[in-house]
Amino acid sequence: MSDVNIDQLREIIAPAVERLGYDLDDLKAKKAGRRVVVTVVADGDNGVSLDAVAEISKEVNNALESAETTGGWFADAPYTLEVSSPGIDRPLTLPRHWKRNIGRLVAVSVGEERLNGRIAAADERGIELESKGANRRLEYSELGPGKVQIELK
Repeated sequence: MSDVNIDQLREIIAPAVERLGYDLDDLKAKKAGRRVVVTVVADGDNGVSLDAVAEISKEVNNALESAETTGGWFADAPYTLEVSSPGIDRPLTLPRHWKRNIGRLVAVSVGEERLNGRIAAADERGIELESKGANRRLEYSELGPGKVQIELK
């Protein structure tokens, strides 16, 4: 088998995930002996349940099998499919990541400054971060990757 082309793989898998109303958050493919391990990370506005993971797995598997029958580059090697949702430690880098975490406590770098606060709002241009009793508007272009903080209550 030739090297896995992640862009071609994304063209096969992304539509399958999106048909179910989810976003393809991450995609990896690595060789493991004669097999290829395909790792799909999907996310949605309301998260991804175990039932959704099973549904996404089935849809992605069908898309990969369809690509195999048309003689695609995946046809000449067996593969293992792993589907999951992003973990709490996934960095917040895209507007949709920030929007899906409104109300959560986060840590984020803004230039040299490290801020901790709660995401009060998020839109296409940036977020409003509640920190130290005040709200601060921050554009995405100013933000480094954010990280959701675990709160013990």
